[in-house]
Amino acid sequence: MAKLYFYYSTMNAGKSTTLLQSAFNYEERGMQTLLLTAALDDRYGIGKIASRIGLEAEASLFSDDTDLLQLTKDILDERRVDCVLVDESQFLSRDQVFQLSEVADKLKIPVLCYGLRTDFQGNLFEGSQHLLAWADELKELKTICHCGRKATMVIRVGEDGKPLVEGAQKEIGGNDKYVALCRLHFKESTYGN
Repeated sequence: MAKLYFYYSTMNAGKSTTLLQSAFNYEERGMQTLLLTAALDDRYGIGKIASRIGLEAEASLFSDDTDLLQLTKDILDERRVDCVLVDESQFLSRDQVFQLSEVADKLKIPVLCYGLRTDFQGNLFEGSQHLLAWADELKELKTICHCGRKATMVIRVGEDGKPLVEGAQKEIGGNDKYVALCRLHFKESTYGN
């Protein structure tokens, strides 16, 4: 039975690296993967999944209106798909998470989603919320705060390096805009506690 997996973490925990390693493992065994990434993330080029340690691969794009079940079926008309791997899965909609569950349940293809759990305000992303609710397996990828504790939160910082507490939920960035923190330091940075 194929499953829907959600690998979640904060920034800098190696989500994209782990995704690319998984894709490599499938391909090394002669299997074919379908890599997907959010169209709004073009930091490394359009249609690319890249990790901070230098690994990268071409990927198909999804946007808010992409039907991921239909996209998978269309690709299946052209070639085999043994696994679907989704980067930046926090940007999925509720409907898209449902569509990916259909890929696993009806097309019998495993789906591995990688994304952030919460945004810079400590709120769940829509895609993450529904993956946490509907995925067959949840796996946390861990990184650490500057204090050495497990980082579970992320803050967004301005050009001056100071934490921002307002703004759009979706804003693409890396180490220039986001810092992974433990809950204690997140609260201190965000609420001054």
